[in-house]
Amino acid sequence: MSIQDNLKQIEQTIPNHVTLIAVSKTKPVSDLEEAYAAGIRDFGENKIQEMCDKYEVLPKDIRWHMIGHVQTNKVKYMAPFVDLIHGVDSLKLLKEINKQAEKNNRVIKVLLQQFIADEETKFGLDENEVRQIMSDEVDNLPYVKVVGLMGMASFTDDENKIRNEFKSLKSNFDFLKSTNQNISILSMGMSGDYKIAIEEGSTMVRIGSSIFGHRNYSI
Repeated sequence: MSIQDNLKQIEQTIPNHVTLIAVSKTKPVSDLEEAYAAGIRDFGENKIQEMCDKYEVLPKDIRWHMIGHVQTNKVKYMAPFVDLIHGVDSLKLLKEINKQAEKNNRVIKVLLQQFIADEETKFGLDENEVRQIMSDEVDNLPYVKVVGLMGMASFTDDENKIRNEFKSLKSNFDFLKSTNQNISILSMGMSGDYKIAIEEGSTMVRIGSSIFGHRNYSI
């Protein structure tokens, strides 16, 4: 199956109101060009340097999504062009994004990453930390625009567990949406669980291996 064929199959399972992010981390530029030719304009990367390198050589109408854990000292490299930062997991990082966005005279859209899984390896804020940042901090950061939440479910075959974790994220999303007009994006769901995520209210899914095949770690 080609990348184009994979995309056709996946797009048939995604409603119009859900945005597909093609997770292109570790993939060569030629793979991204094939996805671009098939109509994809939203690409997700998890390493800032790799995203910057691809940005330089690919069409400028691409919307770049930073989906990995972000180190504060690297924000400056993507600040001129990144469209959406998914993994904002601390107030310190949010403040750094605001600082670098101001330097580039732009407002950067972000998602707050809420920890919903059972696994200690995943990053994120808890529900109360998310609400505290939204109520006490965002008004003081004019160069960032918090537009929603992101979360990753536990890596498990237990569908009920995954569903319940997504439900908890959707619940906080609904609460925030009722109090903040900028909240519109709920980024949850990857290749293995995106159909469940959509059923539970996701508006943005991050799909890599089902589009491009398994990751190539040698790049």
